[in-house]
Amino acid sequence: MQYDDKPKDECGVFGVFGHPKAVELTYLGLRALQHRGQESSGIIASDGEKFTYHHGMGLVHSVFSAEVLEKLNGHIAIGHNRYSTAGASTLENAQPLVRNYKQGPLALGHNGNLVNAVQIRNHLENAGSIFSTSLDTEVIFHLIAHSRKQALEHRIIDALRSVEGAYSFVCMDNTTLMGARDAHGFRPLWLGKLDDAFVLASETCAFDVIEAEPIREVEPGELVFIRSAHLGLESLRFHKRESELSQCIFEYIYLARPDSMMFGHSVNNARREFGRQLAREHPVKADVVIPVPDSATIAALGYAEESGHSVRFRAISEHFRWSLFHEPDAGYPRIDGESEVESGARCVAR
Repeated sequence: MQYDDKPKDECGVFGVFGHPKAVELTYLGLRALQHRGQESSGIIASDGEKFTYHHGMGLVHSVFSAEVLEKLNGHIAIGHNRYSTAGASTLENAQPLVRNYKQGPLALGHNGNLVNAVQIRNHLENAGSIFSTSLDTEVIFHLIAHSRKQALEHRIIDALRSVEGAYSFVCMDNTTLMGARDAHGFRPLWLGKLDDAFVLASETCAFDVIEAEPIREVEPGELVFIRSAHLGLESLRFHKRESELSQCIFEYIYLARPDSMMFGHSVNNARREFGRQLAREHPVKADVVIPVPDSATIAALGYAEESGHSVRFRAISEHFRWSLFHEPDAGYPRIDGESEVESGARCVAR
């Protein structure tokens, strides 16, 4: 299978540890993160002994019916919404991915892009490794399996020290939930709590819908893991934090929901200030300010406030249709009228 090196870096990830309704919470979290990926969705759960999981092509509500959710059981769960601007849009590439290694099943959902994945993959394939997807995510599994360390968290650290790029991810085995973020802090990942349960999510808007309390962002170069309620949250550093972070400005401009906190700031406040600053730097003679697309609305309000113009809405989009930025190029039927995206899906236990 030819490796697909097209960008696939703006996905949504979610995870829960220690809650009897972990699957339902993950479903709600993915609904809140739908704007981060509209191509495919997946949830994996563990009851401490085995995985149950389901992936499908399309929006979250299309992939997960009540009957499907009832088949997923466990107090640990992770979920993923996938976005790619181009490349293979297939069920095999839907995440979270599940693989078996000598210590049992392992699942991983990834948001980001590993810039040295092609080189690592070529090296692994030359050494005899077999890949089943075209995702850069899969190289992490092979690196974990090749590590000589015993504890899973140390195997993951070995893998992350080998990869380069901008990423955050959630990972789980049958007893542990983990999350990590690249050393530059490019991709977002938040840690929260719901009663005694821990939650991980790309954005804080996913905490709001389940009434979880944000604790903090996962630090750049940090691996957090929870393996028991008694031990609580544990943390390891796999990279020294960079003195100059490289946080993605596009999160503020377009990707993140305005009711989220991102990189320590309100997305709403940041977008509004962008509009104000644009009015200061580029004032124009105009009658009204019109936002296009929806993500420009708050910046338009800021521009209008600073310039003294009024805001008018003249371009109205249908919710919830494809985000124009996220729409894949091929291989995936588009929503037409009231019809939903439907494709193959799989639900298995391991």
